[in-house]
Amino acid sequence: MTVMQLTALSRGRYRVEMEDSTSFVLYRGELAKLDIREGGNLPEETLCRIRGEILPLRAKKRVMNLLQRKDYTTAGLREKLREGAYPEACIEEAIAYAASYGYVDDARYAEDFIRCYLEKRSRTRIEQDLIKRGISRELIGEVFEKLAAEGTTQNEESMIRDLLEKKNFDQKTATGQEKQRMYAFLYRRGFHTEAINRALLLDIT
Repeated sequence: MTVMQLTALSRGRYRVEMEDSTSFVLYRGELAKLDIREGGNLPEETLCRIRGEILPLRAKKRVMNLLQRKDYTTAGLREKLREGAYPEACIEEAIAYAASYGYVDDARYAEDFIRCYLEKRSRTRIEQDLIKRGISRELIGEVFEKLAAEGTTQNEESMIRDLLEKKNFDQKTATGQEKQRMYAFLYRRGFHTEAINRALLLDIT
């Protein structure tokens, strides 16, 4: 198959575009070793080795290096590998490899995240943050249910009262203006309006 174009990327990496409109990324040394050049012919055996051995192995190493630094969701890893221009098949193989050893687990990630921010953010805000990280709403709900069964979670009104106590805010003596400022603060934190109104003793009738 003909190599249509070589495009230089960063750090000695090159995008190799093939005759069949597929592409992959290799390092300069690999291009020389495999005798890959623009306009040249790439034997099927070499192409199979690149797609079946070199790229999958590199993708797995990339995933493991990423996970050594911090936890990632499946979606987060997928995005990182796509940034590296890995083929989709390599991406899925690498993620499956990490998951098989328990190194990537969206349920565990969601539970750790919720436990970390439970007393700092509302449930709505936590859900929004996890969804942005690629965790499904269904899985988030399941984790919240699990924590609730353990007695770990609080309802929003209790969380608001804890925040008010930390800020030395007395809703019984606060002026209307002070309550409005606190209302705006809590609303920005993602709490529902009904819970805020009840906690601040505002008239919601």
